[in-house]
Amino acid sequence: MKDHYELQSEIGRGKFGTVFKCREKATSLMLAAKFVGILHKQDRRNVEREVEIMCELQHPRLIQLYDAFEANNAMCFILELVEGGELFERVIGDDFVLTEKAVTIFMRQICEGVQFIHSKNILHLDLKPENILCLTKTGNRIKIIDFSLARKFNPENKLQVLFGTPEFVAPEPRGVICYVLLSGLSSFMGETDVETMSNVTIAQYDFDDEAFDSISNDAKDFIKKLLVKDHKYGY
Repeated sequence: MKDHYELQSEIGRGKFGTVFKCREKATSLMLAAKFVGILHKQDRRNVEREVEIMCELQHPRLIQLYDAFEANNAMCFILELVEGGELFERVIGDDFVLTEKAVTIFMRQICEGVQFIHSKNILHLDLKPENILCLTKTGNRIKIIDFSLARKFNPENKLQVLFGTPEFVAPEPRGVICYVLLSGLSSFMGETDVETMSNVTIAQYDFDDEAFDSISNDAKDFIKKLLVKDHKYGY
């Protein structure tokens, strides 16, 4: 990897790895290098699956994979550099006021990205505001990131998984994301994960908070049509 890329400062760290800014030597293009440990066979299978999935996901709304290397019990992903920060930071930040129009722009892009992912028979399985990055600090263009939990989906086979973030699981994480962006609140959040999952299971949520007083009926209707309890899908 170091024959082709020059590592620079660390820009992120999480449970799935550490990310550095890097420069491609041949072109001077600035990119991101994400290092993920592969100490065990399952770790290796997981990152190989992530690379395979990302190679199929060439779309402007999705983080792009440029290259991948293995060395010293780690896999290095060379990724598109996105420096605008998490969309979630805009929800909680005092410097940002998310208007309904801005939320519409974000949701349209999220839906475009998810539509493309699903067209490839792939499920993201960890879609949430923290996994949506803004291209710039002030602009409204986004990238969906983190395909470490993504899975290929065969409609003929039942897929059961036990991971993800409780308040952003089915019935439809896009509905939850829209609810969060409009209000700063989480539609299904309870005092505990068990309570949260109970709310998800029965699709229990409301628009009673004053944060929704100025939100249009069209926006609320959009959320209602996403957060539907449908027994045929096992929700």
